[in-house]
Amino acid sequence: MAELSGVELEVFRHALAGVAEEMGVALRRAAYSPNIKERADCSAAVFDPDGEMVAQAEHIPVHLGAMPASVRAVLDTYGELRPGQQVCVNDPYLGGTHLPDLTIVAAVGPEEGSEDGTGLLGYVANRAHHADVGGAAPGSMPATATDIAMEGLRIPPILIADADGERDDVVRLIAANSRTPGERRGDLRAQFAANHVGARRLREIAGRMGAARLREAMAAVCDYSDRRVRAAVADIPDGCYRNCDVLEIGAGVTIRAAVIVAGDEVTIDFDGTDPQVPVNLNAVFAVTLSSAMFVFRMLTDPDAPPNAGCYRSLHVRAPEGSVVHATFPAPVAAGNVETSQRIVDVLLGAFAQAIPERVPAASQGTMNNLLIGAGGDCNNFGPFSYYETLGGGEGGTPDRPGMSGVHTGMTNTRNTPAEAMELDYPLRVWRYELRSSSGGTGRHPGGDGLIREVEVLTDCTLTVQSERREHPPWGLGGGGAGAVGRNILRRADGTEVALPSKGTWQLHRGDRVRIETPGGGGWGAAL
Repeated sequence: MAELSGVELEVFRHALAGVAEEMGVALRRAAYSPNIKERADCSAAVFDPDGEMVAQAEHIPVHLGAMPASVRAVLDTYGELRPGQQVCVNDPYLGGTHLPDLTIVAAVGPEEGSEDGTGLLGYVANRAHHADVGGAAPGSMPATATDIAMEGLRIPPILIADADGERDDVVRLIAANSRTPGERRGDLRAQFAANHVGARRLREIAGRMGAARLREAMAAVCDYSDRRVRAAVADIPDGCYRNCDVLEIGAGVTIRAAVIVAGDEVTIDFDGTDPQVPVNLNAVFAVTLSSAMFVFRMLTDPDAPPNAGCYRSLHVRAPEGSVVHATFPAPVAAGNVETSQRIVDVLLGAFAQAIPERVPAASQGTMNNLLIGAGGDCNNFGPFSYYETLGGGEGGTPDRPGMSGVHTGMTNTRNTPAEAMELDYPLRVWRYELRSSSGGTGRHPGGDGLIREVEVLTDCTLTVQSERREHPPWGLGGGGAGAVGRNILRRADGTEVALPSKGTWQLHRGDRVRIETPGGGGWGAAL
């Protein structure tokens, strides 16, 4: 067949990206939980028949970098899926991130009667954060977890739908292990719907260009991304650049990385990183790989089509049993949301030694996870599970000041509007504002964090998973550090207690929790 022209390549890569974007829209619109329909805590991507990612929407970095490993686990378990089959998986040791993130992979075949036969066109997949999948505390991220069984239901690849529709037995099993089963059923069906939309659009593309040409074009767009990224890597000076940073638990857990640049390839080696710990800050290798991919794409050619080709020149090594390559039965819930952020900071600091003119100062370095929920009927409120990550300060960049009150690094969600929170949960929002002067000083100052203060209207459980409460986000090139964050519990009687960066506590009606998120570091010495 004729090679794709530049125009055809551009049209095709945007068509594939459009499939993933529309999947995300369908998922949000059909979802039940505010966490998905309001915060957009979900991601979608398209894969070729071999399971290689060929397009993604600009959704959640930590989801999308790990999703190919989940697709590979599905294919290793079932072999090539038949058109219409959908498989669910959340096992962190099989490409998952943490247990609340459920991935559903669907096989896409051509239209019935198509001249292209019955072979697969590819796969579509989406990952969505379910607000509760069981475990020791509402939200399935208990700070007290010492093994993964305490974090909720672990699902290896399992067939959840076929050409005849969803498998009700599997859906009932997942729902039965949640404190909010109705919400789980609704969100799962939204994920099915998203895959149906993606399959329809992929078939439409195949109908216009033919299945064989589609396969050829998928390979071409990946090769194109590989060429672009390699050209960008070749501009980075060869060498070995090292950096380290700590996680705030006990005396500190250290992450060490060496970034080795050689020609048009980069190797990232986490040798020397501390062993995994009996708390849930452990990151599975898929999360570490996601973090490395995020930094690599950001600093090479962020405009290259995001697909498997972007990362052919990136190689990541991490010692098994370490906090960046956790093995069973290590708890991993916060490794996905907090350790991933620290890995990003470590790698940015290493790359800053090679290309300081392209690296921003540290952003807030945390997702400020806030979970409030109850499993029973308390004060006339039924079971509920509220989950949110809170924005903060972006680090100043070589080109501009950092933005304030935004999600940074491995998260790309929105906020939950106060109106939605108060409508869906027994919560009242007292404050939601920027945290003035929390960004670091510099030629390009860091952005400010924010303040969210929430009152609970029933007895319930609070979990906070956060970082940068002791060690501030660093500035770069003479810029100042951002302010550390603070977690404060104000009891109904007016007494205030400073909370540590991580923990699970019981709340009573009228208690308030206030999260003050970190500011970003400043870039460059102030003029």
